[in-house]
Amino acid sequence: MAFATSPDTLANLAHLTPRPVKGLFGDNYLSIGELDFTQQFLPEVYEKEVERFGNRTIGGFLKMVGAEMPMASDVVVWSEQGRLHIAYDGLSVNAAGTEITFPAGHLIGPGMTLVVSNGVAVQKAYVKSVAGNVATVETYGVLAALASPIADSTDSKCFVYGSEYGKGSEKAGNSIDASFTTFNNKPMIIRDKYSVNGSDVAQIGWVEITSEAGSSGYLWYLKSEHESRLRFEDYLEMSMVEAEKALNVDGTQRQISTAASFGGSGNIEGSEGLFSALGSRGLVYNDADFGAAGGAGIDEFDAILQELDKQGAIEENMLFLDRATSLGIDIMLAGQNSYGAGGTSYGVFDNSEDMALNLGFSGFRRGSYDFYKTDWKYLNDSVTRGSIGDIEGVLVPAGTSTVYDQQLGKNISRPFLHIRYRASEADDRKMKNWVTGSVGGNFTSDVDEMNVHFLSERALCVQAANNFVLFKKTS
Repeated sequence: MAFATSPDTLANLAHLTPRPVKGLFGDNYLSIGELDFTQQFLPEVYEKEVERFGNRTIGGFLKMVGAEMPMASDVVVWSEQGRLHIAYDGLSVNAAGTEITFPAGHLIGPGMTLVVSNGVAVQKAYVKSVAGNVATVETYGVLAALASPIADSTDSKCFVYGSEYGKGSEKAGNSIDASFTTFNNKPMIIRDKYSVNGSDVAQIGWVEITSEAGSSGYLWYLKSEHESRLRFEDYLEMSMVEAEKALNVDGTQRQISTAASFGGSGNIEGSEGLFSALGSRGLVYNDADFGAAGGAGIDEFDAILQELDKQGAIEENMLFLDRATSLGIDIMLAGQNSYGAGGTSYGVFDNSEDMALNLGFSGFRRGSYDFYKTDWKYLNDSVTRGSIGDIEGVLVPAGTSTVYDQQLGKNISRPFLHIRYRASEADDRKMKNWVTGSVGGNFTSDVDEMNVHFLSERALCVQAANNFVLFKKTS
């Protein structure tokens, strides 16, 4: 019996002649074609990651302008004041100018004095009597000359500026109950997890990293867990910004069934996020062009100020903008000699200009308002809203509301924009983190893996949304 050889085997490669020293000769090298399972020289490996996307997190917006507070209920309810004074628009005035038709449930009563306008003429009128939705009025001034300007109108406006009664009058005044509007929001449960199997845990491979959270050093398989945590923390903020309620056509609450996929009750209803609240209850300004030539940009900004005057007129406001809108405001301010160069109050930042600038804010004053402007990375990043580009920014008032807190048992001041998360003495769901599986000493199941779970249950409260401005792009 003999060994069979083949010219294709290594033993028959007669030109391979070993040498006692390391050196390249014409008959002692192995070509890649002959031996594809090894290399003479190992590659040079960089163990440190290259941060080619810079700081990838987009969180921080709500931390700058809001607060987080616990609650123990399935829903948060708050009420907001109505207007103090009485005004109506879209009114019909008859041809003689003696009757004004008001909407159902109006608050107009005999004896009230009105300022009425059809958009061109302005008329003072006295309410003589009210029958249903129709008020019989008589104008002040010279009747023949002033009765006609507001007559025969279908889109007039009016507001009550006072009342007038004769001597010895009775039944004076019109009792008006205080008006308010109730709003509510439900917390949403946000979840995520990271899994690694036991075999990968046993295969050690180190990566040197610099974290967006500020830490640096070497990470093993938990490199991915670390990024999962950062991504989840961003989800907490993005969910509060983007969340939307599931509604029927008539505006009633709709439930989305998920029982087939996740078990449990299987019903989710969504929640009202920042963009949703501002779209329905806030001020929306479309296609802002603050950098327009010829002073048109400052005219647009002044139009916003005029609308703020009609609302709460909160003095200090913060602007969170995308790049194009931020540059447009820079161009607008550059065309003004006296704005943005001093004289600005930094009260919202403890009157410290350095603190405002360290947070990325630059301040300027226009009219009776202070504005602090910064770029919002969420609107610029190519994997978040920057990929869509329909939101150009938001104006957030630096105001507070005073409410009674059941947890603290006293009145406290809360920002108009704040987060409520579920918590009680038994469980705190602000940011939960737990580990399951059979790896790393967590022997909670027979599955050969480690699961790192993340959970939070929270809702955003947007109070006094009429003082916020949402900048949108429609074209």
